[in-house]
Amino acid sequence: MIEETAPGHGGIDRLDLARVGFVVAAAAAVWFHLWEPVAQFSVIGVAATLIGGYPIFKEAFENVLERRMTMELSMTIALVAALSIGQAFTALVITAFVLAAEILEHLTVARGREAIGDLLRYLPRTAIVRRDGAMREVPASELAIGDAVLVNPGALVPVDGTVIAGSSFIDEARITGESMPTEKVAGDVAYAGTVNQRGALEIRAERLGRDTSFGRIIDAVESAERSRAPIERLADRLSGYLVYFALGAAVLTYLLTHNIVATISVIIVAGACGIAAGTPLAVLGAVGRAARAGAIVKGGRYLEALAAVDTVIFDKTGTVTFGTPEVRAVVPAPGSTADLLIRMAATAERRSEHPLGTSIVAYAESRAIPVAEPETFTYTPGRGIRAHFDGDVILIGNAALLGDDGLEVTAQTSDEAVTAVHVALGRTYLGAIYIADTVRPEAAAALAALKAMSIRTVLLTGDIERVAAAVGRELGVDEVVAELLPEQKSEFVGELVAAGRIVAMVGDGVNDAPALTRATIGVAMGSGTDVARECADIVLLGNDLSRFVETVRIARRTKAIVMQNFAGTIAVDSVGILLAALGFLNPLFAAFIHVASELTFILNSTRMLAPRERGAKHAPIAEVSAKELAGRSA
Repeated sequence: MIEETAPGHGGIDRLDLARVGFVVAAAAAVWFHLWEPVAQFSVIGVAATLIGGYPIFKEAFENVLERRMTMELSMTIALVAALSIGQAFTALVITAFVLAAEILEHLTVARGREAIGDLLRYLPRTAIVRRDGAMREVPASELAIGDAVLVNPGALVPVDGTVIAGSSFIDEARITGESMPTEKVAGDVAYAGTVNQRGALEIRAERLGRDTSFGRIIDAVESAERSRAPIERLADRLSGYLVYFALGAAVLTYLLTHNIVATISVIIVAGACGIAAGTPLAVLGAVGRAARAGAIVKGGRYLEALAAVDTVIFDKTGTVTFGTPEVRAVVPAPGSTADLLIRMAATAERRSEHPLGTSIVAYAESRAIPVAEPETFTYTPGRGIRAHFDGDVILIGNAALLGDDGLEVTAQTSDEAVTAVHVALGRTYLGAIYIADTVRPEAAAALAALKAMSIRTVLLTGDIERVAAAVGRELGVDEVVAELLPEQKSEFVGELVAAGRIVAMVGDGVNDAPALTRATIGVAMGSGTDVARECADIVLLGNDLSRFVETVRIARRTKAIVMQNFAGTIAVDSVGILLAALGFLNPLFAAFIHVASELTFILNSTRMLAPRERGAKHAPIAEVSAKELAGRSA
């Protein structure tokens, strides 16, 4: 099973706290005897600086061995210089400042990792399982595939599996976003992390721990948090450059002024920790925030690329539409009735596997219209069905099929997005059934939001031009490209990327996989095929396109915060070094500016962290559809 974060993870380390207290106490001792130089208090200052600053010196030494220029090395040089000129109190205060800043930095970064802990607490640590004819409580880590797990009312479901006994309602609000509990009976599937409400259920365990849909979400978030975005590597390089710049400025200051105090101040005031720590913290917080918003970003580099996207390509079927045709209208001919029209059409389609036929049968069943078995059934590709029932011939298909039998089609529609299915019984035209794939309710608003961000939108589909154009007009996309084969979709995306466009491709099917791979960023719908999800860099959970829009906003906001930190650090360091070199900053004030700017930029990055959950015990994390992620690997 999934291991919980160790107790105390993210808390203040007692040794670090003790080290700060020791340094502060030593500084106080030196301060009270500052004007009466006493040898033992100088010894105390040097010893306290060396002991308290051990973590700084240790990291500086390790960085030297790795040939890395970091702020710890510059701080070590500054502390040694301060001690060498008898500034023991200054060295102690600087040490205390830096250690306190490190503690606060660790606490802040730990806060950024709370997304994993929040997810983990929705998986129970124990489970009641039937073994040897008796029910016993065992640690969740001891569960095995095939175990019969009892889930009592109010308990969390610990596994993915099939209900084998009992009936109840399960609250999947935090998983699917569905406000109403879902009824579960024998044969239904239940998912880990959901809450059983009323009756007791017995579930056969089929997926455990990391293999559950919930576990795979956690895997994806963990993997993303471990990855490093290009902007993080840039932050590391910039930190090194700032250290070189500070040391060079210090050497120049000493050569020009021969003022060792000003030289030490120059070294101390420069700080790139706000960049070095703030950048990964912002990326970490953004990945966690996206997960809570219902989008799994598989790495920080994809989040960074998403921030720069200028073109978003959408597949049509299953992405901006539900991918399941539905009956929109039933138009009986004069002398016919809607009931007769649907009954004959559903009877003819009873054995059909065509999506249009399936939707007609489902429509009839939903209205309790009796559907009989046809006596014969013949399907003509590109035309429709000819069936025999009760001594008559039923024709159902396009106008060409009925025209072959000399029947005139009278029903018409101006809606290009719908498909007209005409029905005749014998020599009598019964009317038409209009069927269309339903556009997702949030799709138009999502595309409008992207256009408001100056992002170009394209609808890419293999559907016919007429239908694609109608859907494109309804959604307000900038460009519609229809009647494309999968390889043509991939070529279209590749041409845009080659032309310098930064492209995000959103799709759900096997035929979208090549295009997802060619795009700068591949985005898969959670209900899509396993192939699409594996090829994608971002997976939308719950199939809500507004989640993609929110993820784009998160990515752009993250980049803006990181750039603010970059610009702010360079500005503060430049002004601080100049003032220190001119003698306007003493080492203490320089240390204060260093720490204050570092914490300011780190706290700026914490704006990307998701807000802490309060109130409800089972507050929603992300509207994650476990059903849609079943079988998905992270």
